[in-house]
Amino acid sequence: MNLLFIGDVVGRSGCDYLESRLFDIKREYDIDVTVVNGENSAQGNGITPESFDRLMRMGVDVVTTGNHCFRRKETADLYDSSEFLIRPANFPDGVPGRGVTYIDLCPVKIAVVNLMGTMFLESLDNPFIKMDELLKEIDTPNIIVDFHAEATSEKKAMGFYLQKRVTAVLGTHTHVQTADECILGGHTAYITDAGMTGPELSVLGVDSELIISKFKYHMPVKFEESKNPPFLNGVVVTFDEKSGKSTNISRLISRK
Repeated sequence: MNLLFIGDVVGRSGCDYLESRLFDIKREYDIDVTVVNGENSAQGNGITPESFDRLMRMGVDVVTTGNHCFRRKETADLYDSSEFLIRPANFPDGVPGRGVTYIDLCPVKIAVVNLMGTMFLESLDNPFIKMDELLKEIDTPNIIVDFHAEATSEKKAMGFYLQKRVTAVLGTHTHVQTADECILGGHTAYITDAGMTGPELSVLGVDSELIISKFKYHMPVKFEESKNPPFLNGVVVTFDEKSGKSTNISRLISRK
């Protein structure tokens, strides 16, 4: 089977470009299942019911998130009402939503897990211990993990920790695609960061002049999405649905 995983979709331009390319990419790579990180898909950061609905109407199977998952208060109820929008599983008990969902292709079942790192981000529950708990409950060998984390060391450690235990560990959050895709332990597809889908000539999707001003003067600025042309980052993972074993991972970059 072939999984398409798309890195953080940023704003309207990221959604527009993803929508324009998704059908052709799925056809070209013979994609069976599509997972997208959509925590920045709303205009102005976060995810809204509207941006989530748009991603689903494009043909996305599951939308993962990260540290901006509750940025927009109007989305909180959506995490409970839709099984295909997930937030990091290592949020504490009592938080809306779920951190694991399943894609049932009958007879193939695929689990999608969302985790968040704790280095340089909010102090959530330990993601390593949480993943151990989840693996006792997940009843399929096909397990895709979106690890939303800042530190490359934490992502690398998680990849090695889960080698031979899950199908793929795919990093998100830094919006910069890394060139370290590999198969760990002959089983687990890994990349430190799948990258970003949004304005390419920008600072993580934001107008570069605004970010330069913030770094230079240390004064608050209102972030605005860059108006430069968008591009798309992601990976295609090929795996055996009977064993959950990945056989290939390829980086994907698409430009206008």
